[in-house]
Amino acid sequence: MTLLITVFAAIICTVIWYAGAHKSNMKVGFLCWLYWGASIMWFVDAIFEYAELRAEFFNPAPLDMLNDTYLGLSVVALGLLIWLVNVLITDPKGVIKEKLFKKIEEKKVPSEN
Repeated sequence: MTLLITVFAAIICTVIWYAGAHKSNMKVGFLCWLYWGASIMWFVDAIFEYAELRAEFFNPAPLDMLNDTYLGLSVVALGLLIWLVNVLITDPKGVIKEKLFKKIEEKKVPSEN
């Protein structure tokens, strides 16, 4: 399930990027790289797990599938969090910088009483 969830997230993110987000400054490509990297990691994990378990690999217990689903969703959420921090730090549209300098200028201007 982790592989499936991260591949779906990578595909959705890539479609969004290809549809026009690559022209914007929101760094959606960075999010695509995160999800495709996670997908490759889970794919390699699945190969090694299949080599160990063989036919049992295709009959997981329900509890294992539930745990894998939570793990996959956690990976997607962590990827979004990393992307959000990256966007906030780089501030591609200058919104944070504008607000910060506006507050600094308000403090410098003496109030007329």
